Amino acid sequence: MKTRAPHIVPLAAQPLALFRELHELTGRRRYVFPGARNPKRAMLESAVNAAMRRLGINTETMTGHGFRATARTILDEVLHFRVDIIEHQLAHAVKDPNGRAYNRTAHLPQRIEMMQRWADYLDELRRDIPRL
Repeated sequence: MKTRAPHIVPLAAQPLALFRELHELTGRRRYVFPGARNPKRAMLESAVNAAMRRLGINTETMTGHGFRATARTILDEVLHFRVDIIEHQLAHAVKDPNGRAYNRTAHLPQRIEMMQRWADYLDELRRDIPRL
């Protein structure tokens, strides 16, 4: 995050289960996805983009950061969550007509619900993909 302010990130049951499995394999590390050269730092977006290229994804049209934009669009247009809730989850500055100085909301219950519905939506998409 650019601001270095603390940011709570609610997660759905599905990624939490994956993280628990990963924890069993990797132990207690600061980062779930550590950097390849320095495990004391987080993985760089360039590493994510390189992995995408190895999977055959054209990173001229889709990047690791682009997944955030995709999620934001689907959460708004398909799952119909309020834009301010989505922006909070993405750690974006929320435009507040009264000024950000007065906006101390976190919307945690709504964000927890949103992330669970997002994970369920992704599971539905995965189930609908024909197996080759």
